[in-house]
Amino acid sequence: MRRLLLLLPLALAGACSDRDADRAAQLTGGDPARGKEALRTYGCVSCHTIPGVREADARVGPPLDHLAGRVYLAGVLENSPENLARWIKDPPGVDPKTAMPNVGVTDEDVRDITSYLYTLK
Repeated sequence: MRRLLLLLPLALAGACSDRDADRAAQLTGGDPARGKEALRTYGCVSCHTIPGVREADARVGPPLDHLAGRVYLAGVLENSPENLARWIKDPPGVDPKTAMPNVGVTDEDVRDITSYLYTLK
């Protein structure tokens, strides 16, 4: 519950700003700017629509808009930075039936991607 309360300011804030990026970085320990680039590097853009990432307009996986304000991740995890990082690191380890592959995201890149996704309200 405490984690959800920590996310509430992110969910209620407006468009992504420097303040939002700072809050996301504090919450996750990552860098949102590097996370945005990592989404391209790992091919996330080929399956997801991701706001703020120009070429990310695919519809294989769910859109990642408003991720910071969601209650659940992937329909199976409570939305928290730890759970989002766990999902990004090894989706089949969380849900063996998922179509999302384990693409070998490094721990640092997981933190950065998580940070960027938490700027999305």
